[in-house]
Amino acid sequence: MSSTRHDHALPPARVEEVSEGVFAYIQPDGSWWINNTGFLTGSRGVISVDSCSTERRTLAYREAIAMVTDRPVTTLVNTHHHGDHTFGNYAFHGATIVGHEGTREMILAEGIPEYRHLAWTEVDWGAIEACQPFLTYRDGVTLYADDLRCEVRHVGVPAHTTNDSIVWLPERSLLFSGDLVFNGGTPFVLMGSVAGSIEALEGLKELGAETIVPGHGGVCGPEMIDVVLGYLRFVQRTAEAARAAGLTPLEAGRETDLGEYAGLLDRERIVGNLHRAYAELDGLPPGAPIDLSAAIMDMMAYNGGKPLTCLA
Repeated sequence: MSSTRHDHALPPARVEEVSEGVFAYIQPDGSWWINNTGFLTGSRGVISVDSCSTERRTLAYREAIAMVTDRPVTTLVNTHHHGDHTFGNYAFHGATIVGHEGTREMILAEGIPEYRHLAWTEVDWGAIEACQPFLTYRDGVTLYADDLRCEVRHVGVPAHTTNDSIVWLPERSLLFSGDLVFNGGTPFVLMGSVAGSIEALEGLKELGAETIVPGHGGVCGPEMIDVVLGYLRFVQRTAEAARAAGLTPLEAGRETDLGEYAGLLDRERIVGNLHRAYAELDGLPPGAPIDLSAAIMDMMAYNGGKPLTCLA
């Protein structure tokens, strides 16, 4: 079974004002390596939530900010370490890069990983370079855009990764969820935890957010949390039945009817998610290291033995 096909030109990225002085930068179609960012404007400077995967996309994002405000980006928050949210960090000269301790550790450990060339179709990455946060926290940190409170919170458990944070604006009931929430794309927890993601998402529901800027896909409401939760519980049920039947994660993925989730982008992620779910059924704690190369190779096998489609 192959990945959902991308058979049309992607629409351009767009800036959406989701609350006064707060903007989402939405990059269609939200598939592999095509993320969302966002920014808060203030009289002294701009707070950016994440950067982009390629040089071209990051420079376009900077230009989009400049169309809204002439203030410089003074602060850049990374919601987690993955390259679609951090490869462009280097382009924000003079900005204080803020992230969880684990985000800094993972960027230092991985740099610009070579696996991006091996598993995905060809991408023009540009002159990117690893640039890790240099202001870190364990639990969270509070920033202000003028008087607007911006709470950066580590979610407390491995979820999408081992180092996920959210950006919560309590006065606006507005949440930048990072990759805890996907809208229109298959959630992905290979490098984190199925069970931990469920716990983290249940915590997000308690915030009472009215507007969510997800890590990928269009701006949405809190109902999308339940959609992601439904998928992750589907992964758990599938893993339990398939493991009991003696199937490998790849065999399980091939035999699984995705049902209501079949239309999500990058459906091959079911196999990576099953690798993580199997590890948890085997007793490994959330976020514990597993064989990522094997999981990625299995996703490629599910994709007809071809590299995964990336349009970044």
